[in-house]
Amino acid sequence: MSFMASIKAQSAARKYQSGDIETAKQLFEQALQMGLNDPRYILSYSVLLLRNGEYQKARELLVENQKNPLLRGETRRQLHVNYAVCMYKLGDAEKAIRVLESQHNQEPSGLIYQTLGYLYVATGDAEKAVAFNQEALEYDDEDPITLDNIAQAYYLLKKDKKKAREYFIKALEQKPGQIDTLYFLAQYDIEGGNKEAAAEKLRTALEGRFSPLNHASKEMIEEQLTSLNINV
Repeated sequence: MSFMASIKAQSAARKYQSGDIETAKQLFEQALQMGLNDPRYILSYSVLLLRNGEYQKARELLVENQKNPLLRGETRRQLHVNYAVCMYKLGDAEKAIRVLESQHNQEPSGLIYQTLGYLYVATGDAEKAVAFNQEALEYDDEDPITLDNIAQAYYLLKKDKKKAREYFIKALEQKPGQIDTLYFLAQYDIEGGNKEAAAEKLRTALEGRFSPLNHASKEMIEEQLTSLNINV
């Protein structure tokens, strides 16, 4: 990899972190044309594309780099997770799950537990979603994403809102700004007639950084705030 490719990639990463998505994309593309092969920056670019809804482009980038000799350990695991997210968003949830199950069988990790646990919920497999996320909690009982995953499993699939709320509250304690946790807890406030409390949670959720694996989109939250007659 050339020195200039590395400089371009570093600049792209800084632009991405500052929120300048378009400039970051241009710089990442220039870096790739210059021979960028550092997995850290390639994965950063794939995340940018995923968050920007460019799933096919992200998939192509990851496939091109799946045999990158510099991929090792955590970066290889991250590539598989990002690829699985691409496949899920492109409509092939079965393949996404197969990829992550294969990775999980090789070596369990927090990242795999988080992502696969979410996909089991999203695909509607109630028993597997609860069992797997329970296993994930045994791996790390303070992980806010896993706590939210199992809460969603109970809320959406098991229809056990009381049990779900216990986990949502624990998730919020671990990560107060977690978007989906705030969204679901706002639903309890709405059901209880406390619109102000719901609006406060929804506003806080809007300040978060949305990902392709959020149950609640920015648009969903904005619409709900509007329905509460609260200014966004």
